[in-house]
Amino acid sequence: MERRTGGFALVALAAAIWATDAFFRLPAAADLDAPVVVLAEHVVLVVATAPFLPGALRAARGFSRRQLAAVLLVGAGASAVATTLFTLAFAYGDPTTPQLLQKLQPLIALVAARAILGERLRPRFFPFALVALAGAWLVAFPDPLRVGVGAAAPAALAVGAAALWALGTVLGRLLSGAATPVQVTTLRFAVGLPAAAVLVAVTGSDVAPALDASLAPRLIALALVPGLLGLWLYYRGLARTTASAATIAELAFPLTAVVLNRLAFGATLEGSQVVGIVLLVAVVVWLGVADRRAPERTGVVVPERRPEAVVPG
Repeated sequence: MERRTGGFALVALAAAIWATDAFFRLPAAADLDAPVVVLAEHVVLVVATAPFLPGALRAARGFSRRQLAAVLLVGAGASAVATTLFTLAFAYGDPTTPQLLQKLQPLIALVAARAILGERLRPRFFPFALVALAGAWLVAFPDPLRVGVGAAAPAALAVGAAALWALGTVLGRLLSGAATPVQVTTLRFAVGLPAAAVLVAVTGSDVAPALDASLAPRLIALALVPGLLGLWLYYRGLARTTASAATIAELAFPLTAVVLNRLAFGATLEGSQVVGIVLLVAVVVWLGVADRRAPERTGVVVPERRPEAVVPG
């Protein structure tokens, strides 16, 4: 299959859209149990993608066992469980957790991409990764040498969600050759909905407050903007770039989050955060340009033979 370009920029755009998540999720987490928020999201998402479900199911019939397992893991793990952990972290009120997610996820994804997809990383890739992680750390924490997590529970939630989302990035790349981005997104939500319902049942969460009509606009916006739109762009980009490069592009999330907080809430930036923004912008722009013009310059080597099925046409 001929390799298409431009995926890095699409993944970075999707990550920037994800940065709007907090505007909707923070208030929702204050009013509802975390599993209920995620269940409500998935109800909206499944309804929105219902017209594409027949086509997605037809594509799934041609999946290998490995790809079917990937669908289940992405839907239940990356979509339902990880999002629940993320929402629950907000409920604890720990402001550092969303940033911690972005620090851990790239490291886990790079290891998983090598183990699952066979992507090989050349030495030139590691300086990009280290600079990006350093920049993201500086952006996230105003005092980068004094970072504390308020409690053990938010830290555990951050690690769990980071691992599941990193695995979702790699497995999403595995699926990108066998289904269209719309089909992968539809299957992710279709599997995530029953998984979210199970989480509600297991945790004994109260769904009654979610029936309050005043919460509907917030939950719908949460599902459709950072959820549906962000994931659709994400899977389109992931089909056009490597999982290793994509996980660097996802660092656009903390960068955009800081900028939005500054514009919307008047949050101030420390000097170290400005340095971090410069580093992040430099890495994201450089890898984005390289991914479009000369993909080999990113330092990621993709195996030539990919035995999984591909989408006709």
